[in-house]
Amino acid sequence: MKKRLLLRLLLLLALLLGVAARAPAQDAPAGAGLADQVRQLKEANDDLQHRLDQLAKAIDDVAWSQAVGDVAVVDKWRIWGPPPANVKNPKGLGAGNPVKFYTYTFVPRDRKPGQKLPMLLLPHGGVHADMGTYAAHIIRELIRQGYVVVAPDYRGSTGYGRAFYELIDYGGLEVDDCHAAKEWALENLDCVDPARVGLVGWSHGGLIVLMEAFAHPRDYQCVFAGVPVSDLVQRMGYYDDEYRGLFSAPYHIGKTANQDLAEYKRRSPVWNVEKLDTPLLIHTNTNDEDVNYVEVEHLIQALKAAGKKFEYKVYENAPGGHSMDRLDTGLAKDGRREIYAFLARYLKPPKPGM
Repeated sequence: MKKRLLLRLLLLLALLLGVAARAPAQDAPAGAGLADQVRQLKEANDDLQHRLDQLAKAIDDVAWSQAVGDVAVVDKWRIWGPPPANVKNPKGLGAGNPVKFYTYTFVPRDRKPGQKLPMLLLPHGGVHADMGTYAAHIIRELIRQGYVVVAPDYRGSTGYGRAFYELIDYGGLEVDDCHAAKEWALENLDCVDPARVGLVGWSHGGLIVLMEAFAHPRDYQCVFAGVPVSDLVQRMGYYDDEYRGLFSAPYHIGKTANQDLAEYKRRSPVWNVEKLDTPLLIHTNTNDEDVNYVEVEHLIQALKAAGKKFEYKVYENAPGGHSMDRLDTGLAKDGRREIYAFLARYLKPPKPGM
């Protein structure tokens, strides 16, 4: 695996150099307008950013072995989910083909032969981000307890080029990708106990695990949602135009919340709470600088109004804001102990606790 990743790294470096060479030169064609030159420059810059993301991904993939390789067998698999949400040419060759994406698996090295282990599906956060070694300390803690962790880089993730980036379907088909990763794992990993499967996610990943639990309540024994994006309608209201543009982009939803309120509600957990039928724990923080507390407060109120049984904890101005229970601090570790105790109650890992 390391040799393959290093080869990818060298290839990406060559591609980077190629993008730089293709950037608009100072001797642009005679008559080229300023607007046209600006457009070309922006396209070249965007291409370069995607190449840099691919380079960062290749480096981080090598780093996974260093970060958790002593306790986990790390693999990366290419699987598939539903066709794209938006297709430029629906009648084109391969237009209805499934979207191919990668998913990571982390299996405890100390697993006994034939032993069946509980599994956690862990989608990453970020509107456009990826599963990276930022989460290595959490993966280590889960592996030590005896969990198999499956972490998909669903459509829209960074590190795989512009075309994959523009397949984003926030709160939509990306959730189906994560479900596909779960189904693939149950079919292909003989170490997983299908009766002990849970969901864990923070931020955008928190939205995904909530929507996945709503869509397939019988598939999971429990779900933890940390500082989850909960209401895209509210979120569009307190964020800026640059952020809103990630959703209204032609390749994404294509409309603002004002233009299609129902679509934004369809993708928001708070407007789907009546579907909850899985044990749920929520963590939130009143000084969250990313997912404003008002979003999660709305979710908690909606769950209560729907008569749902669930657990939650509101941190009051906890240091770390959005990342308060993912840091390497005493408070964060205490928060994760609460999360792990909740998961263990339903999934029965071999070695519960941190």
